[in-house]
Amino acid sequence: MEALQFFIACVTAAGFGISIAAFGCGLGQGMGLKAAVEGIARNPESSGKVTVTMLIGLAMIESLCIYALVVSLILIYAHPQAAAIAGLLGGH
Repeated sequence: MEALQFFIACVTAAGFGISIAAFGCGLGQGMGLKAAVEGIARNPESSGKVTVTMLIGLAMIESLCIYALVVSLILIYAHPQAAAIAGLLGGH
């Protein structure tokens, strides 16, 4: 029964972790996009450099959310109690 409680805790932590990461990354990307658009509106000649820098920054922000997803998947699928949980749930 402890294995099942551990699994429930891992799933809950994974759910909260990915939701907080997605929320934070969404805010960060929105703020970055807003600043880039404002910069281009002020100085249209700089749009090429601003766009390239913005895309690199957005990729870096998105990678943080992907790292959170990987950690969440590890919590759900690769924990040390997996065999005990499979036995409780009827798996072989």
